[in-house]
Amino acid sequence: MIFIIAEIGINWDGDYTLLKKMMENSKKCGCNAVKLQSFGEEEVKNHPEKNRLLCSVVTSENVKQIDKIAKDVGIEWFCTPMYSDAVDFLEPYVHRYKIREFDGRLLLENKTSLIIQKVLNTGKELIVSSHISPHNSKYFKNKQIKWLYCVPKYPCKLKELDFSNFFNFDGYSNHSIESIAPITAAIMGAKIIEIHVTSNKKENFIDNNISLDFHELKEVVNQIRLSEEIKK
Repeated sequence: MIFIIAEIGINWDGDYTLLKKMMENSKKCGCNAVKLQSFGEEEVKNHPEKNRLLCSVVTSENVKQIDKIAKDVGIEWFCTPMYSDAVDFLEPYVHRYKIREFDGRLLLENKTSLIIQKVLNTGKELIVSSHISPHNSKYFKNKQIKWLYCVPKYPCKLKELDFSNFFNFDGYSNHSIESIAPITAAIMGAKIIEIHVTSNKKENFIDNNISLDFHELKEVVNQIRLSEEIKK
């Protein structure tokens, strides 16, 4: 079964009631997990909506509350740590990690960072986004690392996607608003698919320009599951 991730990210705006509803809807749509983000003031110090962003992340203060919400809903959650201390407080709660495309570039250059090394030391799965095929990296055959093809544009146009080297990736991280993109990845053999989601595309959530609402997500997940049946 393809592991489908609903990337809630920062689209919950620090509203725990909304977060729970988004987790519930992700589960109803057939997703296997939801993903959030963890960053500090340093990482967003120049962003015009810095304060809003900082309300919408996993911290050492709210991680237990978020974990309880996910347990109550009955869905796995995990996170993208963007500073090394985040790995320390996330570790008791998550079964896997995701690092952003920006950090993943180091692995393509056969380098690591403190964040990457901390995650690798946990022994847990590390999901990495990249728009460049990782086949030349010494980390390509590391079984702990799963590579997702991702074009880091917000949003990404269909014509900017190139699945010609998709056989070098374990899956796909979607930045396109066209539902055919993740469905194509599923047909081509993706084992992991990540899709940004929003509760309401008419609201001003920060990542809405690359997010599907839950009606769209449900249809995409249904199509992905159908593609699995066809391949059996």
